[in-house]
Amino acid sequence: MATHYLSPLILCIILATLVSIVGAKVPAIIVFGDSSVDSGNNNFIPTMARANFEPYGRDFPGGRATGRFCNGRLSSDFTSEAYGLKPTVPAYLDPSYNISDFATGVCFASAGTGYDNSTADVLGVIPLWKEVEYYKEYQSKLSAYLGHRRAARIIRESLYLVSIGTNDFLENYFTLPDRRSQFSISQYQDFLIEIAEVFLKDLYRLGARKMSFTGISPMGCLPLERVTNLDDPFSCSRNYNNLAVDFNGRLRRLVMKLNRELIGIKIFFANPYDIIWNIVTKPDVYGLEVSSSACCGTGLFEMGFLCGRNNMLTCSDANKFVFWDAFHPTERTNKIVSDYFFKHLKNLFH
Repeated sequence: MATHYLSPLILCIILATLVSIVGAKVPAIIVFGDSSVDSGNNNFIPTMARANFEPYGRDFPGGRATGRFCNGRLSSDFTSEAYGLKPTVPAYLDPSYNISDFATGVCFASAGTGYDNSTADVLGVIPLWKEVEYYKEYQSKLSAYLGHRRAARIIRESLYLVSIGTNDFLENYFTLPDRRSQFSISQYQDFLIEIAEVFLKDLYRLGARKMSFTGISPMGCLPLERVTNLDDPFSCSRNYNNLAVDFNGRLRRLVMKLNRELIGIKIFFANPYDIIWNIVTKPDVYGLEVSSSACCGTGLFEMGFLCGRNNMLTCSDANKFVFWDAFHPTERTNKIVSDYFFKHLKNLFH
């Protein structure tokens, strides 16, 4: 029987071709948003909204707490890896990285922030407009490092990931009185949509052309919201989930409008509601076991400093849980969600 084999040269050519098809079309991943995608920027600002201590990061490469609100990697990290880029997206404010690291991926996100500037004020984190200012600074550094032409290509051809919005409702509107005294919930949604439109148009004017714009998840199913659901304790809050569906509908309409109006732009609306609802209600289908409580502490209300190394109740295997702390998914859930959206994101580059 004849033996068929590929020479090393042919194998290299095939691999290079595959990489060019899947990965090389995306020179960098550029991330904006909140704790769902913050890879450590909050470590370098004066805020309590941090996760740079154990047990956060215990399943991250090297077992170190990076500031990610997770036991391991975030969905943005997995998306970067799926495109053949680095397996983690570095935080822009982290001084251990420089522009050579950021040339293939950079994160401007800040845990605790929102569309609304007053949401960022609650915990003294980076407002969305400031994330954009950091991005402008990054563009200047990139041009100085690579030259204007190469930098412009990276800016134009990169994938922009945006994940933000939950904090505006749960941390701000429903917790503090100011916005409730100014807006009905419908008016507040309109207010946030206006900010989102200005933000996306700003990115467009700055050169962004391919974006993944994430909606909000069934936030009534977060363990913290289940515990505080006085109408039906430990069940998902129907009111919060209905609000998420309504807001996602408004975001979808905004994306459709901008895709029509802005020449050359491709925005994919990444609606996480259905996939996360499926994971929460049928965790066994995804190889998970526990969705009503989180891994850290009692799994009911702990996050941030309450989810500390001295909390003896933290689970031993986060891979069985949908949620890591009372507000944030586990690495396992982040991977499932990232894989789900990656199938659609590829269409942005055809």
